[in-house]
Amino acid sequence: MSPDRERAHSPLMRREAGILLHPTSLPGPWGTGDLGAEAHRFVDLLAAAGQHVWQILPLGPPHGDGSPYQCNSVHAGNPLLISVEALAAEGWIDGSIEPGPRWTDKQAHLARAYDGFKARADDDIRQAFAQFVADNDHWLPDLSLYRVIKAEHHGRPWSEWSTAERDRDPMALERVRRRHTQDLERIRFEQFVFHRQWLALKRHANDRDIRIFGDLPIFVAHDSADVWAQREYFVLGEDGQPTVVAGVPPDYFSETGQRWGNPHYDWERMRGDDFRWWQARLQRQLELFDLVRIDHFRGFESYWEVPAEEETAMNGRWVKAPGDELFEVLHERFDP
Repeated sequence: MSPDRERAHSPLMRREAGILLHPTSLPGPWGTGDLGAEAHRFVDLLAAAGQHVWQILPLGPPHGDGSPYQCNSVHAGNPLLISVEALAAEGWIDGSIEPGPRWTDKQAHLARAYDGFKARADDDIRQAFAQFVADNDHWLPDLSLYRVIKAEHHGRPWSEWSTAERDRDPMALERVRRRHTQDLERIRFEQFVFHRQWLALKRHANDRDIRIFGDLPIFVAHDSADVWAQREYFVLGEDGQPTVVAGVPPDYFSETGQRWGNPHYDWERMRGDDFRWWQARLQRQLELFDLVRIDHFRGFESYWEVPAEEETAMNGRWVKAPGDELFEVLHERFDP
């Protein structure tokens, strides 16, 4: 196909209508929407209304404030979005289901589903689970360890864990693996189920000529499996704390600017291995979505760097970012 024809077939060259609605805003008895029947019904509603794009917010597992822009993994899905009813339809939950508005209500049913999966899943599903774990071994083991260690420390951020666990001492991590074999497996199971339910919903949308428009925050949360497991890619001190943080300078919205607190990337380190971290991140996004929006895209040209000890974003500075180099690499990888 010629370049002109390729551009003409690009979704960005077509004028289409769509709706922005995060799955958590769908109705449901669990205190938040999920990927079950109401999500599929919403897709049917979009199709009937002649819409062709469903735009959502990030799907990752948020922290206590519930913000999808501060997640504990850039690769993982939010287990709260898993449809318990769909798991029951698989035959993995014995007995009745009693919905409740708290996360712990759904978490208890996910644990029941994991037990049912171990007891009754057929060989094809077990093989699919094993394949998912193998395909995602660049992030799934770290997420699983992060979650169980964080639970042991009563939810405290990784920079406040014991020194051995904070700094990923191999012997300390092996002790965690031995203590929490089943918990680690259950977390991997949750991610498998999320992935499976999400792709089923995406297929339902694509079959109705609806594309899913995802959202990728430019920065990541400091308290995340990504920063804990790959500290070399971020500007941190020996104690794991950021030395500079992200934000935006003062403007007509705020006299003191916005101090977001996310750690900045060590762009020189990322450049050193051809931006492998970003390649892996975008690869995962393209598995989940048809289109991807990058939030705060301007930060790839230059970013506002604030000393971590500052309480506001006033005393920061602009620092150039290697956005052109990064996107040349990404275009070569994903747009050959």
